[in-house]
Amino acid sequence: MPRGTIEVLLVSAKGLENTDFLNDMDPYVTLICRSQEQKSSVASGKGTEPEWNESFVFTISDGASELTLKIMDSDTGTADDIVGEATVPLEPLFMEGSLPPTAYNVVKDQEFRGEIRVGLTFTPEERHDREFRVEEETYGGWKQSAYTD
Repeated sequence: MPRGTIEVLLVSAKGLENTDFLNDMDPYVTLICRSQEQKSSVASGKGTEPEWNESFVFTISDGASELTLKIMDSDTGTADDIVGEATVPLEPLFMEGSLPPTAYNVVKDQEFRGEIRVGLTFTPEERHDREFRVEEETYGGWKQSAYTD
């Protein structure tokens, strides 16, 4: 599996189920890639059509195969409600290098709950050869020393 960084552009969501009964919900997104977790700002009062336009960077190593987006509704005084979840496979990103903002299905209890749009960019880690090579012209050493006794 590739190593490097993934930049996630969290654009927007639409058609989300409103979990607040009296007013518009205040959605935010928790982005999870393996053990790393980051959180977007709260789109206060934006309801079922929030926009974030925020970027997040994850450092990935072997075994990262998907990005999970948990859409939550920030509630004051009570626990935040889960609106739904989207899973973004990373294999196409590793092959293409970048993916334009694309809509992914938001699901809760195996039911469609809207869409979330994210763009992705993968920057591979520089590969370093594990072989040790000495290049005389770039490494100083006793041959280039001007020391005399």
